[in-house]
Amino acid sequence: MDTVAGRKVLITGAAMGLGRSFAERAVRERAADVVLWDVNERALKETAAELATPDGPRIHHYVVDVSDAQAIAAAGASVRAEVGDIDVLINNAGIVRGNGYFWETRDRADIEKTVAINSLAPMYVTLEFLPAMVAGRTPARVLTIASSAALVANPRMSVYAGSKWAALGWSDSVRLELEQSGNEHVKVTTFCPTYINTGMFEGARGFWFTPIIEQDEAVDTAWAEMKKGTPLVVMPWTSRLNRAISGLLPLKVRDFYLNTVGVYHSMDEFTGRKA
Repeated sequence: MDTVAGRKVLITGAAMGLGRSFAERAVRERAADVVLWDVNERALKETAAELATPDGPRIHHYVVDVSDAQAIAAAGASVRAEVGDIDVLINNAGIVRGNGYFWETRDRADIEKTVAINSLAPMYVTLEFLPAMVAGRTPARVLTIASSAALVANPRMSVYAGSKWAALGWSDSVRLELEQSGNEHVKVTTFCPTYINTGMFEGARGFWFTPIIEQDEAVDTAWAEMKKGTPLVVMPWTSRLNRAISGLLPLKVRDFYLNTVGVYHSMDEFTGRKA
């Protein structure tokens, strides 16, 4: 898939940050339809209005709380009825809550919300559109935004890391299922970046040779590799190194290394996006 021109693209968490940037790229490549899902109605309407041009793609926006499986099902039915089958799905919506140790969690709803949005939502959203992709026999893509936290354990983000480990395990397993069943016209890509400067991880620190990633760099990389059908995209190179080291070194040596280079202290001053 060299371009999304003429195709139908759906993006979750599309009102701001990475989601909005993905939508801008779909518009730039002249997709036929760009479908925006987000829970933030005001920001969603603003983004939809700014993306719409007289000679550009048709822009559709739906207020959807992807932590609610029933809301996903209802919105999926609406999209199929009003827009049609989706060719490119970008599971971008995600949250991170808390900045302390796991036992300091005060609100268990934070755990449920994190897992619902980061782990379950990609599964439920994909289930709305993947069957038609498989049956369509034309090139289709599913891109799921996971995290480098899905590759290496990290203090002060245990629930987030757990949710992203689940997303990675599920996404890559679906990729294998498609290959095994002879449906390789549908390609699944899982994107695992370190911290990106969207504001979501405000206060988090970069570590050894790993500065905070620029948003445009992350989106450009994910977008290009998604079109190629690359199975797993890990950025930057230090995250690939840390993943390899984690698989090779004894546990104590691994922990010493990751602690020394700063990975295990990267969330010490995390505050998150301000309201």
